[in-house]
Amino acid sequence: MTLEPDRGLLAVPAYFHPSAAPADWQTLVNAADYLRMVILNIDSGPGLAKEIMFSAVVQRLKLAGIPVMGYVDTGYGRCSRELVQRQIARYHAWYRVDGVFFDQVSADAEHLPQYRSLAAAARGMGARTVVFNHGVYPAYGYAKLADLLVTFEGRLREHENLKVPAWAYGMPAQRFCHLVYGTPRADTERTLQRASRFNAGAVYVTDLDGANPWRRLAGHFNRQTLAVGRCGPRRVS
Repeated sequence: MTLEPDRGLLAVPAYFHPSAAPADWQTLVNAADYLRMVILNIDSGPGLAKEIMFSAVVQRLKLAGIPVMGYVDTGYGRCSRELVQRQIARYHAWYRVDGVFFDQVSADAEHLPQYRSLAAAARGMGARTVVFNHGVYPAYGYAKLADLLVTFEGRLREHENLKVPAWAYGMPAQRFCHLVYGTPRADTERTLQRASRFNAGAVYVTDLDGANPWRRLAGHFNRQTLAVGRCGPRRVS
């Protein structure tokens, strides 16, 4: 597995079009030192054809040294292997992504063989990093399959009451990510510090909420990078 402990803390879901938020993409490029990765989600996946505007922003991210992950929905194990592999192939062919961000990943042990197969397929197709987004702490076996597990995705109040299983504290923090939305500016640094206490080595906090809280960068994104600079490691060039 590819662990990169010298990279920044922030794992940013970028689920917005360059034409709708061009300044947000430049902000990401400027924040390269603080970013663990950017998750590229064009249309709940790679879409049906290459988009020149996305290709341009991905190139800028990669030139800045920021790893880019292609978003692939697995429907908690309901999506077919063929569909998933087709989407992975499109991301690699069109955008030369560095890895795959599998979303809606099952947390149940019964689906381990299916996700073992998907992770192996992704690596066989060129993915250097495999991320599983469970949104919760999954069965321990998943930790052996992916480089990074998103073990929390939810609102601030849920994060405050999160229970972390003992096995997760026994692993490197770089293996875990928390995505927290609905978080006011004043709670940003406290949330980052709490994620660190919960042994999450990658994190992203946004004030946005709703069906897609990743539709723009956080309104307090710059505050977040300053907080990371104070309380977390920066990437070493």
